[in-house]
Amino acid sequence: MSVSQKFARPDPALEQPTLETRRLVLRPFDQKDAPTVQQLAGRFEVADTTLNIPHPYREGVAEAWILTHNQLYRAGALVNFAIVIRETDQLIGAIGLRVQPGHQRGELGYWIGLQYWRLGFCTEAADAVIAYGFRQLGLHRIHASHFSRNPASGRIMQKLGMRHEGVLREHVRKWDQFEDLEKYALLRSEYEDQCRKAK
Repeated sequence: MSVSQKFARPDPALEQPTLETRRLVLRPFDQKDAPTVQQLAGRFEVADTTLNIPHPYREGVAEAWILTHNQLYRAGALVNFAIVIRETDQLIGAIGLRVQPGHQRGELGYWIGLQYWRLGFCTEAADAVIAYGFRQLGLHRIHASHFSRNPASGRIMQKLGMRHEGVLREHVRKWDQFEDLEKYALLRSEYEDQCRKAK
């Protein structure tokens, strides 16, 4: 049985792992995180750069979102991490992989609270999640996308070694506006090459 098949049908007792980086802890969300999620994701600037975060961010949305995580993780469809600053235990955002086990691929998605932008936290978290996806989940490909009008997100993907694969013109609609999506991806072979060169 392959790693991806194992992830698609995990043991019911399987618990989502916690990942650690130099400055961050990436852990499962808990209901106690809901007020902070609502505060951070509720900022217009954060919602404006993502496809699925609503605005205004109403009461109960964070709780309902967090409630879905464990079931989706156990089904092998999604792993979502809370991004927490190690020294202060402050929640600053979210990052995850939406997994398609049959294709051994995962879609990377993330958001960071406005006051924590441009501090390198997202790149640091994404680097750990990509390593987890390839090494622990056995993925063959990890891909991501961003609105063309949000090039800062593309710079994160470039720092991670992801390759630009093209533009999907007016591919999604955000707040009644059609948006172009920039597509990036990293193959496991490319990731392994990067790791070898970094040694």
